[in-house]
Amino acid sequence: MLNLKEAQLKQLAIHFIGNVADEEGMQLSKNLVSIEDEIATLLKSYFLKPFKEQELYTFHHESNLDLNEIYHYASAIFNDPDSTFLQSVNIAKHLYEASSHPNIKAGELYIGYFDECVINGEVVEVLGIFKSENKDTYLKVYPKAGGFGIEGEAGININKLDKGCLIFNTEKESGYRVAVIDNTNKSSEAQYWITQFLNIRPNEDSYYHTKNYLSLCKEFAEEAFPESDKVDKIDLVNTAVEFFSKKEEFNIEEFNNEVMQEPSMIEKFQQYKDTFQETNDVPSYDEFEISKQAVKQSKRGIKSVIKLDKNFHVYVHGNRQNIVRGYDEQLDMNTYTLYFKEES
Repeated sequence: MLNLKEAQLKQLAIHFIGNVADEEGMQLSKNLVSIEDEIATLLKSYFLKPFKEQELYTFHHESNLDLNEIYHYASAIFNDPDSTFLQSVNIAKHLYEASSHPNIKAGELYIGYFDECVINGEVVEVLGIFKSENKDTYLKVYPKAGGFGIEGEAGININKLDKGCLIFNTEKESGYRVAVIDNTNKSSEAQYWITQFLNIRPNEDSYYHTKNYLSLCKEFAEEAFPESDKVDKIDLVNTAVEFFSKKEEFNIEEFNNEVMQEPSMIEKFQQYKDTFQETNDVPSYDEFEISKQAVKQSKRGIKSVIKLDKNFHVYVHGNRQNIVRGYDEQLDMNTYTLYFKEES
């Protein structure tokens, strides 16, 4: 659980990072930014507000964790906060080297040192690394010759953080705990922020396991039922989500008995699960604590609507036995029969 309400921005460095492919270079500051109270409040909102309950990551390196650049620079800052500016320059140079894809946008890089941050009940320091890539146009109105003038200015929207990460000074031995955001790139080049620059991987906690299992259930439903069996597909996913919603702990035997139910379906799911875990390189856990936040976020991506031509939408939220698919030979049309007690 993250609590950043009392966080205090103590130090801030700003640099400009261009694109290597376009030979845009870097513009490195010579000192830290002086932070006034009013600006500190705006910056705190801009930097920290987007980070809510979400998946956490850890730093990674194939051979030695100390060789992960950001892990190394963050450790140096946590050991000596007065080195924040020096290490911010190293972080800026590392980001520039990682910005080689032609689609990566140039932008300002912010490195902030915070204290009074809380993660899972522990008060820790946080190193924040943020990048702004997109500018919005704002209207500026000002007094002029007894009236007003108006002009457009390009600026940063403090409600739209493009890229960011928070490195929490806890569990250093296993790669710290890192929260990450990337709202600008969704294609392959976007991975430079997570893989090339930060080199992080998901922390295998309850959020991670819950999210993976619900993703597994969604994909299995697509595989297990043909396109014509949309009701069964939706019902299976709804039943799985209901199971995760009402349980505190996940147990594979309970899950199979309550969700999959039929022996043939249980066997089919087990085979699909093995393939899913191998393909996606995720570990197999048959018992773990369920993350309610992961369940809540997974619900947002669940489609429970059957669209019939351009005339009707059928919302399926449960009671699979009360909706029956059929076919009318006389009309040569597919049908759904719905059974209900009350109309509202």
